[in-house]
Amino acid sequence: MDQATDVFQPLQAEDPPVVGGYRLAARLGAGGMGRVYLAHTQGGRPVALKVVRPELADDPDFRRRFRREITAARRVKGAYTAELIDADADGTPPWLATLYVPGPSLAEAVARRGPLPVAAVLWLMAGVAEALQAIHAEGIVHRDLKPSNVLLAADGPRVIDFGIALAADGTSYTATGGTIGTPSFMAPEQAAGNEVTAATDVFALGQTAAFAALGRPLYGDGPAVNVLYRIVHSEPDLELLPEPLRPLLARCLAADPAERATAAEVVEWCRQRLGADADGGGGPAVWREIAGPEAAVPAPVPEPTPAYPQPLVGYPQPPAGWPQPTPEERRARRRRAALISVAGVAGGALLVALLAWTVMDARERAGGRETAGAGAKPSATAPSGRSSSPAASAAGSSSDDSSGSSSGSSSDGSGPSGDEESGSASPRDPKPEGYPQVWLDAKNSLSLKDKDPQRKDRKGDIRFDCQDPSCELKSDSVSFVQIMGGHGTTLDMCRLMLGNGKYHRWGLAAAAAGSEICMKDDEGNIGLYVIQTKSTALPDIAFLTGDLTVWRHAA
Repeated sequence: MDQATDVFQPLQAEDPPVVGGYRLAARLGAGGMGRVYLAHTQGGRPVALKVVRPELADDPDFRRRFRREITAARRVKGAYTAELIDADADGTPPWLATLYVPGPSLAEAVARRGPLPVAAVLWLMAGVAEALQAIHAEGIVHRDLKPSNVLLAADGPRVIDFGIALAADGTSYTATGGTIGTPSFMAPEQAAGNEVTAATDVFALGQTAAFAALGRPLYGDGPAVNVLYRIVHSEPDLELLPEPLRPLLARCLAADPAERATAAEVVEWCRQRLGADADGGGGPAVWREIAGPEAAVPAPVPEPTPAYPQPLVGYPQPPAGWPQPTPEERRARRRRAALISVAGVAGGALLVALLAWTVMDARERAGGRETAGAGAKPSATAPSGRSSSPAASAAGSSSDDSSGSSSGSSSDGSGPSGDEESGSASPRDPKPEGYPQVWLDAKNSLSLKDKDPQRKDRKGDIRFDCQDPSCELKSDSVSFVQIMGGHGTTLDMCRLMLGNGKYHRWGLAAAAAGSEICMKDDEGNIGLYVIQTKSTALPDIAFLTGDLTVWRHAA
């Protein structure tokens, strides 16, 4: 099996195409906290995006800890860490994105080629220890350092997932038997449930280095409870390790945290043993050999065709080059069309019955006029231009003729009568206008009054403001209301919800992809904004994208 197949697994039907504005391309793996995907920024740069498991995301305490650890992790800047570039603890579900490291994990490299030579283990320990220095400098303890959390790039190791395990500690998920972290790489104090410190990570570094040198965990395999018992109550068998590594690993694996080497001491010890290679930049050659050829990064999934909240009559076709619907989407559209057809047939039958009653009623009244006298004049029209007959009123017919007379009638009363006029009635509701992928950020705005609502300045009626810790829509003249749990919101639903609302500011903490927000301006224009992407983790570059439908003068 080739390396690309080992690293990248295809997306499945249950995987979302976009998370937090990042387009997914492949699966990278899964762990105790969630699934990891290869994704791409809008500019095309690959990132590793972790989506939190639902059972963790449902725990309010987890979200609180996750938010705190994200804030701390953003400060970590190190040559041997995978930088956290974006995250959303309030997302549905929560997620975080780090720079993608093109290379296998230490676990994958050892499984593929076996134990590493001593020089490579020294380079590994120096790089990981330097990463721990950067992490500990920000007050973070990794808590889950292990071979699968060390990625091997062509220029050295990268430590990932630092500090995030703390967010999952103590949640209902861990309390019901799940384990966050890997028992084979825990320190004694961590296995015993005692306080963890920077020294806890040094113990995990020793275990990780031993795994690289042996090709298996130092404390053996088997049930987690047995492994944890050996870690807490027995000394490691260092005779299994290559002799040059034993003194350093003995200090890293000391049972007492106070007796362990510091990360800085590990770096210095390794540099001394590497000698001239450390100063001469000999590491890249080692890593190129271990990491192997770089796998080609898959392209992201195509951008989805915008989904509108309801069928738009006469809406223009998508631009050339947009992806065609999948067979599943076509089947779903056929089902919707069938439901609409059934509804149309039922409504048509009702309209026919109503018109039949109207015609009979008109004939009866016409017969009465003939009995009264042949000189009777046609019935007058209402000032608004609508016929005053029950038939026209029931059908909701109207005329756009500015003179006030019935459409098609002359001023002297000749021509079709008001009853015949009802056949040319126009719908009462305005035609919906659709605008896909409308972007909102600190520099753009919207105006429901304009033919093109999207504005490239802040002069529109609807503005997007994002100030830590929350973002909101705000306006001086537009009212907002979010349809909680709504999908397929209609014009009438927006009218009803906006009837008495005067909410000129609407917080977005509870909004996510798929959330629907009704809005109405002071001219009676109504809009429905369906969020497609919400990225609010970094206030300075926060944004929304969504599909907008506008009904002009519909209030």
